[in-house]
Amino acid sequence: MSWEQAQPVAGPLRFAIFVGEQNVPSGFELDDMDAQCLHAVAYDVDNKAIGTGRLLPDGRIGRMAVVKEWRRRGIGAEILAALMVEARKRGHKEVAVSAQLQAAEFYRERGFVAEGKVYQDAGILHQKMVRKL
Repeated sequence: MSWEQAQPVAGPLRFAIFVGEQNVPSGFELDDMDAQCLHAVAYDVDNKAIGTGRLLPDGRIGRMAVVKEWRRRGIGAEILAALMVEARKRGHKEVAVSAQLQAAEFYRERGFVAEGKVYQDAGILHQKMVRKL
């Protein structure tokens, strides 16, 4: 969905997870790229948003976030898969993520390969990871 459609649910969800849980400084959870991205939002049976992610115009996937109670239940994998399908439809030959080190295994299990050095972003260690489509 567009940012206009996703923002009312994805914005607060990202704030709660990135700022509330991970202590990322406020302002990093949203950016000017949101308006140019395709967004995915997962909902539970009560129509409550439980996960989100975005596909940037250049084929990067980012701002992946799943509510704590729903982690390790396949929600993140479904969001990632949906965004990769859309990337393929848009002609991208590969996708890339800036994975928090704690999430690197999640991406490795889905065919992503680490590239380059570990770096810090918003006070959290990250690794660029790529996957051919």
